[in-house]
Amino acid sequence: MVVNSIRAGRRVARCAGVGLAVAVGVGVLSVGAADADTFVPLSDGEKAGPDGVVITRVGEQAVISRSLAANGTGRVVWVSGRASADVPNAPVAQSGPNNGALNTPGSNNSSTHGASQINTGYLVGCQVDIAKDAISAGVSGGVSLSGPSAAGSLGLNLGPGQVKFVQIDSKDITEPGTWAVEYRDAEIHVEGCAGFAQARAYTVVEVVGDHYSKTVLYGQPFSLG
Repeated sequence: MVVNSIRAGRRVARCAGVGLAVAVGVGVLSVGAADADTFVPLSDGEKAGPDGVVITRVGEQAVISRSLAANGTGRVVWVSGRASADVPNAPVAQSGPNNGALNTPGSNNSSTHGASQINTGYLVGCQVDIAKDAISAGVSGGVSLSGPSAAGSLGLNLGPGQVKFVQIDSKDITEPGTWAVEYRDAEIHVEGCAGFAQARAYTVVEVVGDHYSKTVLYGQPFSLG
């Protein structure tokens, strides 16, 4: 199909242009003068939490393009990165029945279900500056794309002033140690946003047991155009 051919061409162009884009900070990967992809390298981050918890995010990057629908309100972003958590005092536990995410403001799409957990994803906003205050006040639900490699694509409809989360992947923490989730070219379609859009990574680590804790690491905000 023509759409698949265009998308495949974009992926080849992105791979070919990564070295140049890193050198210039923010690069444009040319796949035609009227339709270019923008490569955005993002800074690493680290956050220390209670009881020895340390969250680290490395290798994060995004590639942004306009939606193939060409309707002026859509854009597509491919995100990659690796989030890890050192949890030296997590209790040995077994995953219970998964009761799903609470989807309440500030929950960051996380919910305990018998075992501790690391989960990571993105908050996406339409005509909203993605800051911690906006995250706490404006999360209004979302979608998830989970799996061993977080491969696939999902759509997200946003109106002005809305902020939603997209969970990319998660992993249950069943014993002390270092646990990580990694994703490459997870594809997010944003539709319905006629103004500017922004995104920002989040990683949540919840440790259950007698000393419950929740630690959140936010990433560098970036524009989706």
